[in-house]
Amino acid sequence: MSVLVVGLSHRSAPMELLERAALGDEGARDLAGRVQEAGHVDESLVLSTCNRLEVVVDASTFHGALSEIGEVMCAVTGLTRDELTPHLYVHYDERAVSHLFSVACGLESMAVGESQILGQLRAALSEGQRDGRVGPALNPLLQQALRVGKRAHAETSIDHVSRSLVGTGLDRAATVLPDLRQARVVVVGAGAMSGLAVATLVREGVVDVTVVNRTRGRADRLAARHDVRAADWVELDRLVGSADLVLTCTGAVGHVVDAGWLARARSEQGRTGAPLVLLDLALPRDVAPDVTSLRGVHLWGLADLQEVLGASPTADLDAPVAAVRDLVTGEVAVYLTEQRSAQLGPTLAALRVQAGRVVDAEMARLDQRLPHLPEDERAQVRQTLQRVVDKLIHTPTVRAKQLQADRDNLPGDYGQALRELFDLDPHEVAVVSTPPPSGPGGMP
Repeated sequence: MSVLVVGLSHRSAPMELLERAALGDEGARDLAGRVQEAGHVDESLVLSTCNRLEVVVDASTFHGALSEIGEVMCAVTGLTRDELTPHLYVHYDERAVSHLFSVACGLESMAVGESQILGQLRAALSEGQRDGRVGPALNPLLQQALRVGKRAHAETSIDHVSRSLVGTGLDRAATVLPDLRQARVVVVGAGAMSGLAVATLVREGVVDVTVVNRTRGRADRLAARHDVRAADWVELDRLVGSADLVLTCTGAVGHVVDAGWLARARSEQGRTGAPLVLLDLALPRDVAPDVTSLRGVHLWGLADLQEVLGASPTADLDAPVAAVRDLVTGEVAVYLTEQRSAQLGPTLAALRVQAGRVVDAEMARLDQRLPHLPEDERAQVRQTLQRVVDKLIHTPTVRAKQLQADRDNLPGDYGQALRELFDLDPHEVAVVSTPPPSGPGGMP
C-alpha cells in the first residue's frame, strides 16, 4: 500500500481560494470519479468540507498519481495549476497515515478538536465503499482513523476546551443580541454543519429555532431530532425578515441572501434597523458581504470566525492537544507495525506451502522404499517430519516479523530476504497476496 494525500485547507490556503475550490456533493463525486479513473490510482476517497478539500489514494506510483490528482483538481475546481499548486500539501505513506489520524481527531480543523469531521469522514468513506472506490488498501486505514478520532474524544478533554465555529459565532452574536436564549433563530440548510448549529443552539437554551431547507423532508428530520420547527423554503423571506439570528450553510452556488433581498424581507416584517446577526458558515458563501450596508445588520463569515479563533487564548488547549497528539503518535506506530507485519503474510504463507511440499516429497520417497509400511507408523513418520520442518522455519519467520516491524531502526525488506533464502516462487507469493473478491460496497 502506498497512501498519498493531496489537499488544501484553511491552514494552507486563503479563504478566498478555498471558496473558489469548494465543491458540493455533485462536484465531490465528480472529483472522486475522475481521480479513480487515473492510471496511477488504485483506490480513492475525496473529503470535501467547508474548509478542506482532500484526495486520499492508494497510488501505484507516487509522481504519476500526484500529477494526475493535480490535473483533476484543477479541472473540477476551475483553478489553474499556478493558483492551486502553491497551496497544496502532500503527505505520503507514514506521514499520510499520521495526517489522516490527526484530521479525524480534529487537530487539523479550524476549530481544534471539533467532532463534526468524524461524521464527514465517515460519510466520505461510506460513499467510497458504495461506489467501489475504497477497498482493501484504504478501508482499514480509514476505519482505523475513525476509531482513533473516537478515542481522542472519549479519552481526552479535547471536547471540553475546543471551540466550534458555531460556538464562536454565537459568542459574536451575544455581543449584539441582549438575550440570545430568547432570540428568534433561523437555520438555513439541513446538512452536517446545520445539524451542529441546531444542536449547539438547543444546548445553549435557545427555544425559538426554525430549520429551512430546499428539501423539506431533510428539514423535518433535522428539526425532529432536536424538537425544533421546520418550514418550507418559500417561507424563507418571512422567517429571515423577522429573525434576530440567522445561521446559514446550504452549499448553494451563489448567494442565498443579499442586501436587496434582505432589505425587502426586513421591511415587510417591520424590522428595518432592528439588530440582526448573520452567521455564514458556508463555502461558497451564502450571504453577500453587501448586507452589512444595512442598518442593524451584522455579518460574520468563516474567515471572520477563523480570525477570532486564531486570536483566542490557547493555554487551556495545550494539555489536551498534547494528549491527542501523543495518542495519534502511538496509534500511528501501532498501525504501521501491524501493516508491516501483514506485508509478510503472503511470503510466510508461501513458505508454509513449500514446507508442506517438502514433507509430501519425502513421504513419497518413503512409500517407494517401504511400500508395506503400516499406516499408523507412516502417520508417525509424517508427524515427525512435519515437526522438524515447523521447527526449522519457526525461528526465521518469528525473527522476520520482528525485524519487519522494527524497520525504522533496522531497515530492510525481510519478506524479500525470506523469498531469496528459501527460493520461493514469486508467482505463488503474488497469488497468496491477491485479496478475495469484494462484496457490496467494496467490502470483502
